Amino acid sequence: MDHVLDAVLEIFAWVGIGAGVVFGILALVVRAVDGSWAPVHVVIEDADGGRVARWFADDGRVGEARLSPHDDQALAGKDAADVYARRGSNDRVRLERTSRRVRFTASLAASLAALGILALAGSWVLLFARG
Repeated sequence: MDHVLDAVLEIFAWVGIGAGVVFGILALVVRAVDGSWAPVHVVIEDADGGRVARWFADDGRVGEARLSPHDDQALAGKDAADVYARRGSNDRVRLERTSRRVRFTASLAASLAALGILALAGSWVLLFARG
């Protein structure tokens, strides 16, 4: 029975740490693709086809983005808000600095790595407890 527990802990350690590294690299790639987002103060106005957010970008240009249905619902009743605009693009805004994809892959990487480290620690504890 001890050999089964050792094997299970060993498998969880290797798979957890390995998958944690793979998903950590994937999280970095997704973060790089997501780009850089800067906080901006926007004025929200009604326009043809929906509400739009307008702001002054870092380079002095005026940015304008049509609000998604989700963002429009979250900002319902407001005529101004603090949001995040993508650097280098004057037509994209969102409510949070990082996307859900980035947070999900980073959380998955951390969870799998933690599982692997805990399994490795459990394996070492059993090794020294028997020794």
